[in-house]
Amino acid sequence: MDLLNITHKVVDLAKEIGEFIRIERKTFSYTKVEIKGLNDLVSYVDKTSEQKLVEKLSLILPEAGFIVEENTKSGTKDYNWIVDPLDGTTNFIHGIPCYAISIALEHQGDIIVGVVYEVAQNECFYAYKNGGAFLNGTKISVSERNKLSDSLIATGFPIYNFSRLDNYIKTLTYLMKNTHGLRRIGAAAADLCYLACGRVDAFFEYNLNAWDVAAGGLIVKEAGGTVSDFTKSNDWLFGKEIIATNSLLQHTMEEIVSENFK
Repeated sequence: MDLLNITHKVVDLAKEIGEFIRIERKTFSYTKVEIKGLNDLVSYVDKTSEQKLVEKLSLILPEAGFIVEENTKSGTKDYNWIVDPLDGTTNFIHGIPCYAISIALEHQGDIIVGVVYEVAQNECFYAYKNGGAFLNGTKISVSERNKLSDSLIATGFPIYNFSRLDNYIKTLTYLMKNTHGLRRIGAAAADLCYLACGRVDAFFEYNLNAWDVAAGGLIVKEAGGTVSDFTKSNDWLFGKEIIATNSLLQHTMEEIVSENFK
């Protein structure tokens, strides 16, 4: 399988659908928002984007199945596209950058292609297995900061699952006191890519889905970073929790998070 060729095709597709999202944002009205659940929003932009992505990804790799957020297609196979058509929907709805398209190709539990297109900033991050990570054609790598006190940490606030909120607040409190600060950008795919290119040094969040982290997780690893979960294992893709670091902070972040979430 020519992963480089597939990656380039997915990059072109992400940019194409990103242009649709960018145009729709100019005239978007809050009256077009639908409520999926508590603080869980969606619009025709998400759904239409996913339909377009599913249709054209099926042409790129006809034998692949799909794991998608808005359920426009279902059914898994040996290869699967994992797609979030608009990560950061709440940001999009309120007119706040950033929001992104996230597309990954999974094979037997392993992510082999990842593309994240941050629409508002026109930044396309991409990687394929053993091929390195890139931003708009330029190779990227994680930061070299090895002290927590010198680091900037990204995270995501719980929006409806508050079952671990006390553990989360304990972790935030420690990190507030011992780092350069924390950033809540509002799109996990972008958080991971910002880590991959050295803008932040670590990222953690719980209650995430595979489509939130699949592409960004590969991009982090191909940029020299590490990805794990709160129990220091490797169930970050489907385990609904993630710790990603520049690798130099892996042990420190895993210790902090595991201690506060035990």
